[in-house]
Amino acid sequence: MSNNKHIIVTGGSNGIGRCVTEMFLKGGASVSVIDIAAPTYSHECLRFFCGDIADKNMLENFVKSLDRPVDCLINNACVSRRGILSDCSYEDFEYVQRVGVTAPYFLTSLLLRNNLLTPNALIINIASTRAFQSHPDTEAYTSAKGGIVALTHSMAVSLSGKARVNCISPGWIETSDTPEHSAQDKRQHPAARVGTPADIAEMVLFLCSDKAGFITGENFIIDGGMSKLMIYHGDNGWGLE
Repeated sequence: MSNNKHIIVTGGSNGIGRCVTEMFLKGGASVSVIDIAAPTYSHECLRFFCGDIADKNMLENFVKSLDRPVDCLINNACVSRRGILSDCSYEDFEYVQRVGVTAPYFLTSLLLRNNLLTPNALIINIASTRAFQSHPDTEAYTSAKGGIVALTHSMAVSLSGKARVNCISPGWIETSDTPEHSAQDKRQHPAARVGTPADIAEMVLFLCSDKAGFITGENFIIDGGMSKLMIYHGDNGWGLE
């Protein structure tokens, strides 16, 4: 990544967002992070903006604060408020959609409207395999992730010639510093391990590179093959055993 690039990462203080931010910084880019929680790391090329991306005014103020155009926008932030079995309220469900779908749309719109997207800018939306398969009681998060997948191909068409827009759907990504995974956890993945934030960050960097210049409107599932493995319950227990 060239040292003259300017990157925005939402939800960049922890987890996947932090790893993405650190990789861009290591490559010489300048990164603006938006998050509610302050990052526990620092860098001379890191700029932190504290705020809730569900807040329209906050996004407007953030864009007004930018002093240079944006080469890559990484829409990573999202939250969960459970679902129908937990009596997820109207307000909580709506809030998750504002964070996970409305904010990526509106932030992109603001950058476009204020001429703050460089020519041939890159936009990467972070979705989830939850957009395609679910555990019970995950309706709020799942809906947001399904929405961001659809938003991706829609924006890719609308922004043709202005920006390439792609999506990444992570599977099981371990963000703990001291993970403990059983043998069965690993067997659920044809890649024979649970994913790490670096697995996603590397794909982000690839999609933001010239090597991916003919890719737009796509969603990339990165889950170690987990969503392709048939798991069934038979007389002898789980089919994985």
